[in-house]
Amino acid sequence: MTTAGRTVRADRAGSAAALILAAGAGARLGGPKALLWFQGRLLVERAVEAAGSGGCGRIVVVLGAGADEVMRRADLGPARSVLNRGWSEGMGSSLRAGLAALDAPPDGAPADAALVLLVDQPFVGAAAVRAVLAAWRAGARLAAASYGGRRGHPVLFAREHWAAVARAATGDAGARGFLASHAAQVLLVPCDAVADPQDLDTPEDLDRLARPGTPGA
Repeated sequence: MTTAGRTVRADRAGSAAALILAAGAGARLGGPKALLWFQGRLLVERAVEAAGSGGCGRIVVVLGAGADEVMRRADLGPARSVLNRGWSEGMGSSLRAGLAALDAPPDGAPADAALVLLVDQPFVGAAAVRAVLAAWRAGARLAAASYGGRRGHPVLFAREHWAAVARAATGDAGARGFLASHAAQVLLVPCDAVADPQDLDTPEDLDRLARPGTPGA
């Protein structure tokens, strides 16, 4: 397999789990982003569907702000929810909570890789998940979707990197510091043709992305 100018040859088997970061308060949108209604579904439901349809055998959703309401209103299907009580500290705390949950699952069988999705990117769907998983199955240990040559989501970490990612995850930076320091090892998977990384942060974003003709995943 050739991706972003690099060839990955080792075919691998194993299990990949999706980690959906959905703990934010969505202050500028009037409530938790997980509960934002967009094109007929809640954002968190869209993300769970994308992860499952894209090929992730296990799905963990990290909740925080409004967690009780999310659990009451959202259909999370096969996904397991994890509460991040420190969600107000930023995305890094949710990433740490999610990786810890994947590392010690109820069934005692940790996944071999974690694929991270953000709940507020509704047009990063199953096709992008499949593309990044394909890079991992072909041997990549760190992989990320790219858009216009720039790294985006989903991002995948093989299990041996989880501890280092968790140590580096602080504030709202998430895994950016880790990925920057390991840039030469990150396999970029072009996803421009199958996804759009625009996120929802403001009511204006919601209006703009809801217009007919907006690129989908």
